[in-house]
Amino acid sequence: MRPRSARRRRAGVDPQQQLLADCHRRAVALLEENLTAAGMLAASVTARAERLRYTTIFGRDAAICSLGMAVSGDRSLTRGAAAGLRTLAAYQAPSGQIPNFVDARRGEADFWYLGCIDATLWWLIAIAFLDDRGLPRGLKRAHRAAIGRALGWLCAQEHQRLFLLQQNEASDWADIMPRSGFVLYTNALWYHVKRLYGLARAPETRRNFNALFHPFSGPPARDRRARLLANFAHRTARRRELYLSFVNFSFFGEEGDVLGNLLAVLLGLAGVAARNRTLRALRAAHIHRPAPVRVVVQPIRRTDPLWRRYMARHRQNLPWQYHNGGIWPFAGGLWVIALAALGHPRAARRELVRLAQVCSLGNWRFSEWLHGRTLALRGMRGQSWNAAAFLLAEHALASRRNPFAGARPMRR
Repeated sequence: MRPRSARRRRAGVDPQQQLLADCHRRAVALLEENLTAAGMLAASVTARAERLRYTTIFGRDAAICSLGMAVSGDRSLTRGAAAGLRTLAAYQAPSGQIPNFVDARRGEADFWYLGCIDATLWWLIAIAFLDDRGLPRGLKRAHRAAIGRALGWLCAQEHQRLFLLQQNEASDWADIMPRSGFVLYTNALWYHVKRLYGLARAPETRRNFNALFHPFSGPPARDRRARLLANFAHRTARRRELYLSFVNFSFFGEEGDVLGNLLAVLLGLAGVAARNRTLRALRAAHIHRPAPVRVVVQPIRRTDPLWRRYMARHRQNLPWQYHNGGIWPFAGGLWVIALAALGHPRAARRELVRLAQVCSLGNWRFSEWLHGRTLALRGMRGQSWNAAAFLLAEHALASRRNPFAGARPMRR
């Protein structure tokens, strides 16, 4: 019997297009299955997911899912896109912080060990994204008080001379990684939030972002403290093509934070030369091999000064695993969007096909992450933000638009 792909070719059906159509259908079905009245669960309901709290409303996951739901073309998903954002707002801390996750059934909110900084950032981004599309109309207005508290909490984390957020290590999505001080990923989101909500000092945030995280090009930082931090990295860093993953007092990260670098490109922090430089470096590092994408260019090893004992907890963050070089399909969606936004539609479509192939492994498992070398399926099955990121990337490629560039600034 002929293989199915051969039969499809003979019948005039493009197997890649069929795979993309299958992935779209499966992604929508997964999100519909994981959508509850309280919002989008992080993963499909299994005994293991229940035990590890993945059947709750995670701040960053629900926010990213809402972006893909908004452009999915599916009525039930667009109607439910804001549900998780409302739940998170209902459990907002008095200080303004949005929870790491909410267990709506138990009526509990969790804020992580050292504080979860990026849930608040992603929540604000998602609120603006949905409001701009009228899903529903007046979403910003309905959450104006919660938005004000969230922005106030983030402003309290901002350095008052550098206008960049400061954070502890292990306190964003890469929650067992040693990035601390000024972190690339977090501050890319912060600049985007500043523009969406019309916050002051956004130009200074962008300027100091580039001076601190890529001190190898462009004018030096204007502030004396920023120059001190940047000059240390400038003298001692070995890899100079990508933005540094973080900068702290006398130490910094050059493992190559793929997600942070992609966000710098997508969220308007990188100029034309920096965008091209970053994309070239990511391609040269083969971050999309064996599948899109590894979230670290070069994993942190036990012999590295940045290694922390907690990274070996449950043998989870060893090299090429989890946040330390594992493959995360949701980040692969941002890779596709970056390629499309930078004028490489053919490459973007190839990577979208490969992303669909990754999602299909294990009988459409939509695995949370995969081993960075062996492609072994790891983490939870039915990871919601993988499905949403595929839909968002698919929409970006079809529309030839950067989905993060469309929202109107909010009048305050």
